[in-house]
Amino acid sequence: MKTVMILSDATGETAERMVRAATLQFESKVHVRTYSRVRLESECEEIIAKAAELHALVVFTVVNAEERDLIAKLVERYNVESVDLIGALIGKLASFLEAKAAGVPGLLHTITEDYFRRIEAVEFAVKNDDGAEPRNLPKADIVLVGISRTSKTPLSTYLAQRGLKVANVPLVLGIDPPEELKQVDERKVFGLIINPDSLMRIRQARLKHLGMPHDSSYGTRTHIDTEIGFAREIFRKHSNWPVIDVTNRAIEETAADIMRIYQERMGA
Repeated sequence: MKTVMILSDATGETAERMVRAATLQFESKVHVRTYSRVRLESECEEIIAKAAELHALVVFTVVNAEERDLIAKLVERYNVESVDLIGALIGKLASFLEAKAAGVPGLLHTITEDYFRRIEAVEFAVKNDDGAEPRNLPKADIVLVGISRTSKTPLSTYLAQRGLKVANVPLVLGIDPPEELKQVDERKVFGLIINPDSLMRIRQARLKHLGMPHDSSYGTRTHIDTEIGFAREIFRKHSNWPVIDVTNRAIEETAADIMRIYQERMGA
């Protein structure tokens, strides 16, 4: 079985995926070895000497030009077949963009980490929507608290797409908030409030959509006033929670206010 050795100054994950995808085009079995975060000349020479011993193909992804030149000299010295997976592309981009490459290893991995952080945050928001998992409240970056139809879910999703783990807690008339909410840093908790007339319109539209009677208590002004009063009483007991009025506001606008306050409070 022949060997392909991947040499990278970062994780080598992208190069390994590309190599494995390419080898699928061949019936021959290939053994792939990946050497990550290789930065020293001695490490490079040791790997390439091993490649010569195994008659392996060396595939390297190194963004620093001097290190690429070093590898080129080493593979020539040891008579090893090689492929510079990123050098030609960087050279072409530098010419096309009329700019010099930064030559900093691991930038793609940084982007990948940010991507996965956002994905994790979205998953967290979905699992912790509408008070589904109170035990997770202390793990949240932000906790939104409010009565039904105060934009808790769309706000949670929007903020999660920016990498924040968001949970939301519904305030139900006559029921105390979950005990776990007391364990959350008060700087992370935000109350959501809305004008009763706007809420009545939203709830009436919701009832119509669901095919329910328009005079259900959920959509009556008396019940809504009572719910809002109940929410305000809870917010008064927690004076450190900022209370955001979501009346007639776009999700993006409300989210921007929450993020600004959150960053100011957390020193981010």
